[in-house]
Amino acid sequence: MKVIAFNGSARKDGNTAALINLVFGELQKAGIETELFQLAGKKIRGCIACYKCFQNKDQRCSVTNDVLNECIEKMLEADGIILASPTYFANVSTELKALIDRAGLVAKANGDMFRRKVGAAVVAVCEGQAASTSLIPLTTSSLSTRWSSRVQAIGTWESAWKKATWKRTRKAFRP
Repeated sequence: MKVIAFNGSARKDGNTAALINLVFGELQKAGIETELFQLAGKKIRGCIACYKCFQNKDQRCSVTNDVLNECIEKMLEADGIILASPTYFANVSTELKALIDRAGLVAKANGDMFRRKVGAAVVAVCEGQAASTSLIPLTTSSLSTRWSSRVQAIGTWESAWKKATWKRTRKAFRP
């Protein structure tokens, strides 16, 4: 089994990457292969609504001048998908949102091609940012709508980060 995580943070080795690595530690203990894809510094744009993915039905986006199709390939190869982001004004990063929107539309155009994947959301928030807790439903809703058959939410606050309590992580990715 393999799990791919997409880090939507603008900082490659920031808090979101650290949280992903905590999750990866638990998955690796269970014998699950992991891969981290950093969106930081990579070009990824929002959907232009051309709907060519519905015409072509080739599991690819027709916009080829960024990393989206590479991300889609990695998603197709993996058994599980983690979407991770820090909170930016009570939302995910623009890079992760572009990934969600475009890969989700390509998936819909191709018979919901991620529907058998396991999905999880990792959201980095600080204590006191209660509005940011809406990110977990946003990312898990995106996963469950077009991407995944089973979704597990994994959120964190500073207190959870300090305690490193990730008891539910392994359950999310059990075959």
